[in-house]
Amino acid sequence: MEVAELAVSTSSELSIFGLFLAADLLVKTVMILLIAASIWSWAIMFQKSKIFRSERKLTQFFEERFWSQESLDDFYDQLGNAPDGAMAKVFAVGMLEWRMASTKGVASSLGRELRTSLVGRIEKTMSLKISKEMDNLEKGIPFLASVGSVAPFIGLFGTVWGIMNSFAAIAESKNTSLAVVAPGIAEALFATALGLAAAIPAVVAYNKFSGDLEKIGNNLEAFATEFTNLIARQLDEDAS
Repeated sequence: MEVAELAVSTSSELSIFGLFLAADLLVKTVMILLIAASIWSWAIMFQKSKIFRSERKLTQFFEERFWSQESLDDFYDQLGNAPDGAMAKVFAVGMLEWRMASTKGVASSLGRELRTSLVGRIEKTMSLKISKEMDNLEKGIPFLASVGSVAPFIGLFGTVWGIMNSFAAIAESKNTSLAVVAPGIAEALFATALGLAAAIPAVVAYNKFSGDLEKIGNNLEAFATEFTNLIARQLDEDAS
């Protein structure tokens, strides 16, 4: 009977909730921090997955419309000043700069050096917009990198601290039976498990989102180059 009761008691102590309750204040703090970091990481993952999925659709939709248009001015009027999607926003600021020069009537009357200067100004404006859009898309992703690199060490710290307390308890009780040792060791290792549970998804998501960001940035840079080339050709045609 006593063996059965001891088995039930040990099983209860080795449950997830039981391990948390049995931990001392420092280990509990470590566990709470890791759980909070994991929850926040998953929130960022869901948010970024939705944003990047939407961004891919908007980019595809914009490119299909852009390359099928005969007039950039008409296309810009259709989009408006605040379109959706990073590529559309980059196009909008480039067109706005171009229209300002066209409205003033100086675009077609510029010399070669001034035409080059105008194209450079449009390119710089678009580059600044690309940087701003990339910064917005990148928000929250560095946190995933931090969780992926730091969480295992935080969990390991909790494990080391918990094992130290377990050894101290063993020394005080002078009992090395499994029933005495197991709960303390399990409690300590639980902190490492939480650290790994927080870190592994964060690292995977960070690598995935970093690759997505690189693709988006390359697409925006390529589009900006193509757009400025179109403007440069238009200026050369108007000047000839």
